[in-house]
Amino acid sequence: MRTGRKKRFKFSNIYSFKCGKGLFKDDHSQIGGPGFSRVVYCNEPDGLDASLRNYSTNYVRTTKYTAATFLPKSLFEQFRRVANFYFLVTGILSFTSLAPYSAVSAIVPLIVVIGATMAKEGIEDWRRKQQDIEVNNRKVKVHEGGGKFKQTEWKNLKVGHIVKVEKDEFFPADLVLLSSSYEDAVCYVETMNLDGETNLKLKQALEVTSSLNEEDIKNFWAVVKCEDPNANLYSFVGSMEFEGQQHPLSPQQLLLRDSKLRNTDHIYGAVIFTGHDTKVIQNSTKPPSKRSKVEKKMDQIVYLLFGVLFLIAFFGSVYFGIVTKDDLDGQQKRWYLRPDDADIFFDSERAPIAAIYHFLTALLLYSYLIPISLYVSIEIVKVLQSIFINQDVHMYYEEADKPAHARTSNLNEELGQVDTILSDKTGTLTCNSMEFTKCSVAGTAYGSGVTEVEKAVAKRKGAPLTENGKDDNERPVDSPKKSSVKGFNFYDERIMNGNWVNEPRSDVIQKFFRLLAICHTAIPDIDENTGKVVYEAESPDEAAFVIAARELGFEFFKRTQKNVYVKELNLVSGKRVERSFELLNVLEFNSSRKRMSVIVRDEEGKLLLLCKGADSVMFERLAKNGREYEEQTREHVNEYADAGLRTLILAYRELNEDEYNVFDEKFSEAKNAVSADREALIDEVTEEIEKDLILLGATAVPECIDKLAQAGIKIWGMRQITITLDTPEIIALEKMGEKDAIAKASKQSVLRQITEGKSQIAKSGSEAFALIIDGKSLAYALHDDIKKLFLELSIGCASVICCRSSPKQKALVTRLVKEGIKKTTLAIGDGANDVGMLQEADIGIGISGVEGMQAVMSSDIAIAQFRFLERLLLVHGHWCYRRISSMICYFFYKNVTFGFTLFLYEAYASFSGQPAYNDWFLSLYNVFFTSLPVIAMGVFDQDVSARFSLNPQAFNNDGKIAEYQILGTTMYTCVVWVVNCQMALAISYFTLIQHIFIWGGIILWYIFLLAYGAMPLKVSTTAYKVFVESLAPTPSFYVVTVFVVISALVPYFVYKAVQMRFFPMYHGMIQWIRYEGRSEDPEYCNMVRQRSIRHNTVGFTARSLARTSPLQDGNKNQR
Repeated sequence: MRTGRKKRFKFSNIYSFKCGKGLFKDDHSQIGGPGFSRVVYCNEPDGLDASLRNYSTNYVRTTKYTAATFLPKSLFEQFRRVANFYFLVTGILSFTSLAPYSAVSAIVPLIVVIGATMAKEGIEDWRRKQQDIEVNNRKVKVHEGGGKFKQTEWKNLKVGHIVKVEKDEFFPADLVLLSSSYEDAVCYVETMNLDGETNLKLKQALEVTSSLNEEDIKNFWAVVKCEDPNANLYSFVGSMEFEGQQHPLSPQQLLLRDSKLRNTDHIYGAVIFTGHDTKVIQNSTKPPSKRSKVEKKMDQIVYLLFGVLFLIAFFGSVYFGIVTKDDLDGQQKRWYLRPDDADIFFDSERAPIAAIYHFLTALLLYSYLIPISLYVSIEIVKVLQSIFINQDVHMYYEEADKPAHARTSNLNEELGQVDTILSDKTGTLTCNSMEFTKCSVAGTAYGSGVTEVEKAVAKRKGAPLTENGKDDNERPVDSPKKSSVKGFNFYDERIMNGNWVNEPRSDVIQKFFRLLAICHTAIPDIDENTGKVVYEAESPDEAAFVIAARELGFEFFKRTQKNVYVKELNLVSGKRVERSFELLNVLEFNSSRKRMSVIVRDEEGKLLLLCKGADSVMFERLAKNGREYEEQTREHVNEYADAGLRTLILAYRELNEDEYNVFDEKFSEAKNAVSADREALIDEVTEEIEKDLILLGATAVPECIDKLAQAGIKIWGMRQITITLDTPEIIALEKMGEKDAIAKASKQSVLRQITEGKSQIAKSGSEAFALIIDGKSLAYALHDDIKKLFLELSIGCASVICCRSSPKQKALVTRLVKEGIKKTTLAIGDGANDVGMLQEADIGIGISGVEGMQAVMSSDIAIAQFRFLERLLLVHGHWCYRRISSMICYFFYKNVTFGFTLFLYEAYASFSGQPAYNDWFLSLYNVFFTSLPVIAMGVFDQDVSARFSLNPQAFNNDGKIAEYQILGTTMYTCVVWVVNCQMALAISYFTLIQHIFIWGGIILWYIFLLAYGAMPLKVSTTAYKVFVESLAPTPSFYVVTVFVVISALVPYFVYKAVQMRFFPMYHGMIQWIRYEGRSEDPEYCNMVRQRSIRHNTVGFTARSLARTSPLQDGNKNQR
């Protein structure tokens, strides 16, 4: 433990030269003004001044409901569905004398339907609540006074608390870094929960607080004045008043909630922002209530049925009013209604009022046109579909033991309608892992393996997949296809297992891999479980290089502030030896330099500059005598880039003492300069030393999405449209610091580039374009007066890549696309920075990878890897969409059928308001006798397998008209048979459950009819022994049932048979492929696939496929 204060603040050589002395910039002059009013009293969270501020607590809630809002909010969600609201009204009216049925039979189904749906919503939100409880109850050490720290829950933290965070723990709130276990108060932070990046960020405390330890904390007191809570992750303006002096604070001292402390034993920090004031929560939005387009369309159909209902009720009421008035003539056609002694419902003298009352009765009677169980049945089906998604073994990631997880079942069918996918780039598509795949050393290419891009090209060309000129099955049996070492997917027996010493240029190979083992900022750590060395690096590809060097015999195993230690093979003795390299300087990588260098002194005293960087800046820095392998290396680099691999050039040079001493002096001055052009001074100095290099070779690792897309652009022949503000004019204005001028010029530049891009597309005809825009430009492109043009340009391109965009920008782009194209959008991401995007899209897919649970907690469906998205959309999306759509159609079909039998009976009975069926016949029709087969269809039916998805009058015995009880039961029997048999005709894929539900539903009707009819007359009313005594002994009952069923189903059967045979739809073609056994005929299958491509398909891929259609080729050959 350190004690006391250091006299002089020292920097470690391994650290970034971004860590320099703090200075007040213009932004700090705003402190205390609007937007910069926050005052934090460090180490006095409960003081009088602090309590007056009333800052938010550190408790965080992500649930949709609370205990107080669940009932009203959930009821609102249910009754905003028009059908549910209608049944609420009819349920209330059923208590009046207007109702043609009992109130209990109307209210009970509504309570069951609403209650079941609310229970499902409550269970889903309770799971979110459990996740919130887990986060809020995490522990952290907080200073309680006297230099003592105690464990407390995150939710108890207050602004001003001093906390101690230890290695591999998450930061519980936004903190200002005070000191760390390192001597120069730096710490490594993993921010993948915030920005999706796995590389470690370096943070550094102010010099004045760098020596604080537990003893010093008890006497520590400071006042921090800073900006108010905001969503900007990359900026922070504030100052700390300590020991009577003001010290500027910058993002370098800010540790954000949900980022993780790595490679540092502990840090001390002061809590600045808590709970919903933290930047990560400020970037999130409230979980929206999402409804699928199918459900919205269903509401429109319900409205149509309402129109039909009101129309037939109005027609019947008018007719009833006329007939009732005619009863005054004395003919007494309806003598059984006793019009001479009737109440208001049949009073001939008040016929208009009777007609109005009849209208209300008819609205209640015909309510069975509207399927009350539709919504709850859909909820049941969606839950079961979600279970199938969760249990799909093809979407189970065994390595992490993570299955797919549908967190909400409301949007299953939306998966089958996705038009646009918006994806987080780097981590989501590369699983946040990079692998060393290939390399070129001394002009010789090493490493076998085929990348995904190469596979795609080979597939398009119809060429066999080969590795180094050999087919897969020609590969040696003992050669592993993929290494078990994470980050290392390299195989080449020429240089593995020490065989590199036998290569012609073994000296160059030694320097190549020695450079990989030394030129980096990674830190080795011993795994306590395995005892192996693991690396914490600033980027995934840097870790991949160090791992590759280790696997090929150059193991970096130790780092101190002054030295790097490597185990390697001694070419003379043939044994592994430890070598030490004195680390003098690190010239770090950044986007403008595009290279990184280290200057070391080896054991022989030689000064070496080791450099790796992009080919665009490295080849021009080679010495004349260092270009021996340039031509061959350029060829290899181009091949790697075409294969979708990111390449780095490796080179070195020897320095003499005088040259180095001059550089070191200039570099130190530039690094410690207190001026606005500090970065420019550093670049100028490093430019002088990084020259006259000697080329060693190049490396290749899989590329992240923006570069992969560019590789794809090259494959498909797409041209690029790039919108950027990295122009000399904008850069010059930024140096001058005039914000208004910068904003105006930037906006005009973006507008001009968008307009030029649209013109370029308009002139090109059918040529495909890819749009690339950076975060700075995107901020202006999303302005209200420009965003429409930006959307039009984006829609005109085959692919759009937004680089370095903030979480808010991701959400805004998603909203722009969703509202602009009016089609289903899907967003997929794996970090907390993707939360806004996931919630804004129609469907949010969270990847439960290595970046924590924030994206998953805010998503609709969670999957373990990006590759599972294909099956989720093409298999489950297709099945769910078709099942739900068919289910809804048949729900309306069976209810319209049932409703019109009521209407026809009413017409025959002069619209008297007398129902044809018993009260409980009416209520149980949807619940028992016809719902289960439809539900089975919605759960189990398959038009295409998963494999193919990837590639009116009744008579009794004497001929007289039967009593209405017998007529009603006969009609009801026919309806039950027709709708169930219709379901059987529509189903494409039968299971045992569907057979049980369809035929069991019919059998259940007869069993119910017998049991209900056997009950006492007071209970069974109109159904008393109607089947046993009236229907069962009558042959005409069975004849009528068979005749009605056949008559109702023959037209549909004929239509489907003709369509399937002569005019099949695309899924019908695939069914024919399976039926005729032609699934192995590639030409026939490809013809079907080409015919299934929509004419309005967006994207260059579809157009390319269409141009290469075998149908077209066949036509050409015939000519």
